[in-house]
Amino acid sequence: MDSALLFLGSVAVISLSGVLMPGPVFAVTIACGFQDRWSGWKIALGHALVEVPTIAAIFLGLSAFLKDEALLTAIGLLGGAVLLYLGFDVVRTRKEVVMDCNGKYKSPFWAGVMTTAANPGWLLWWATVGAGLTATAVTFGLWMLPLFVIVHVTCDFLWEGFVGMTVFGTKGRWSTAWHQRVIAASGALMMAFALVFIYDALSALL
Repeated sequence: MDSALLFLGSVAVISLSGVLMPGPVFAVTIACGFQDRWSGWKIALGHALVEVPTIAAIFLGLSAFLKDEALLTAIGLLGGAVLLYLGFDVVRTRKEVVMDCNGKYKSPFWAGVMTTAANPGWLLWWATVGAGLTATAVTFGLWMLPLFVIVHVTCDFLWEGFVGMTVFGTKGRWSTAWHQRVIAASGALMMAFALVFIYDALSALL
């Protein structure tokens, strides 16, 4: 039992190290938090809709697919291209996002789904760091799967929820122009990640 608790503690620490890294989900949480106090929780729920089946698949032995270089290259190119478009679209429509986040993304929940599914960095994390954690989880048995999922997903919910509520709670101190600049910077960050993924994929291909 002590070893299981120690492992789950390590899952929390390592998961937080990934969650705290700026990325598409973080960017869209800032964008939507201006209007909706609970946007971070909703985005985290959308993120979990994509992530939980992925964790289960890796746990049940499908991690070998994530080690295929050709597949990882395709993920980097396709995911990078989609992420580049999403980032550009955030910058281009930053005024619309401030005025109507739900109209732009349909809902924060779907924003979480889209930014997760289109982010190759997220899948690469699960192909490396996440796969290592999952391999250790497997040694405890199937009963560890729900605990592993709960600990990891809780880290996402706590961080995205905190960011969304913080943005909403301090919005009175932001001018609309400043919020648009922050959203534009978030979109630019998404594009920067996308270009890195595309470059790495092309380097592997060549």
